[in-house]
Amino acid sequence: MKKLAILFSLFAFVMVFQAQAQDAGSGAVISFKESSVDFGDIVQGQTVQHTFVLTNTGKSPLVISNVAATCGCTVPSWPKEPVAPGKSAEIKVSFNSTGKMGKQNSVVRIYSNATEPIEKVSLISNVIPKSN
Repeated sequence: MKKLAILFSLFAFVMVFQAQAQDAGSGAVISFKESSVDFGDIVQGQTVQHTFVLTNTGKSPLVISNVAATCGCTVPSWPKEPVAPGKSAEIKVSFNSTGKMGKQNSVVRIYSNATEPIEKVSLISNVIPKSN
């Protein structure tokens, strides 16, 4: 009886593990052309922008539920409609350097139904003072 219980437990474990593996393989997957861009030196007060291109390389539609920046100086915009498998979309991000100085790494988090539910992209810059 003990052997039967162990065998049944092992069988149940394998079935659960296999079902999770199949779910992961059939979901949406975000692939970025690039995940960060470095603008180098920018003058304080300057606004820089970049468009991150993503592709859904998974097998289910990708739904982006939210995109959040680390501060109010960084503003993202993203597609509100699902991204079909094999299709691409754009996330536009702008960074306003007003009130900032030195090395900046503005991180934007993308929340979605992808197999990796939180992805990150970033705008990197070094803010230098205005010359009079």
